[in-house]
Amino acid sequence: MTAHVRFRVNGESHEVDVPEQRLLIDTIRYEVGLTGTKLGCGVGVCGACTVLLDGKMVSTCIMLTAHAEGADILTIEGLAKDGELAPIQKGFLKYGGFQCGICTPGQILAAHALLEYNPHPTEDEIKDWMMGNLCRCTGYYKIIESIEKTAAGEV
Repeated sequence: MTAHVRFRVNGESHEVDVPEQRLLIDTIRYEVGLTGTKLGCGVGVCGACTVLLDGKMVSTCIMLTAHAEGADILTIEGLAKDGELAPIQKGFLKYGGFQCGICTPGQILAAHALLEYNPHPTEDEIKDWMMGNLCRCTGYYKIIESIEKTAAGEV
């Protein structure tokens, strides 16, 4: 059986007919054609597949596309506006909050959501918020610094 699903991705409307069990990450990557969202673990624990769905972080590797009916989805590709990177993207670039890049889209979207929720988080608040996004390369120091500097307006 198939599901007919309507949603917006980065402000653009989409309608898809997908198998009922199609995961949202596969729909974003293959039907919508945006490959910034990465598949890391496939069980919803690493954060590489994070997008913002109606402003909330979700793991697209465990969410069915059918559950995104009517949703507004923001992917890493949607953060930049008119060719200008979002402040958190600039912060990650300026302060080295990335290395291999697999976790980076999810890290940036989680950090963006944090700064929307709390524009001036403490280091402990950053650590708590970001604990659902795993990184094997950075040791988190540069990720935390990137978020702190962005929050301080140093980008």
